[in-house]
Amino acid sequence: MARTKQVHDSIIIATDPLTAYDAVSHPERIPAFSPENTRGVVASEGAPAYVGMRFSGWNNRRGFVWTTGCEVTAADRGRHFAFKVRRYGLGPAMLPVAVASWDYRFDPVEGGTRVTETWTDDRRGWPDTPTRAFDWLATGKTGGFAEFQRGNIARSLAGLKKLLES
Repeated sequence: MARTKQVHDSIIIATDPLTAYDAVSHPERIPAFSPENTRGVVASEGAPAYVGMRFSGWNNRRGFVWTTGCEVTAADRGRHFAFKVRRYGLGPAMLPVAVASWDYRFDPVEGGTRVTETWTDDRRGWPDTPTRAFDWLATGKTGGFAEFQRGNIARSLAGLKKLLES
């Protein structure tokens, strides 16, 4: 059975699309609502995101800490923000490897903004069987990263909603 390579979820937040976008598109602000990201660093903190902008992320899952090297692939303020994870490391993110892509859409709706977060597994050349074993070790989920990211996205969106509505 082939593994699931993309999952998404949405939430409606009582704020405008620009405010929601601005919270998500600044990597240094992501730890305020992310269940795993503990730090985001860009060259010009607070500057608007742009396509091609690179940033580093520090993450923690079940006591395991790692860093990622990311590149912004979409930066349409108030509408669409996306980035891809292309470097990985236990110290500096030095290992070049396509890991995942993250995509956020911001749609105005009655009462606020529908924020949709999508995770895509970019490990295209990895064989399914050893990848499922690795995923189980990394996440503790029999459904691997897809199952794990469903919960992670739900927690992230709930955290974003709480942050922006408080």
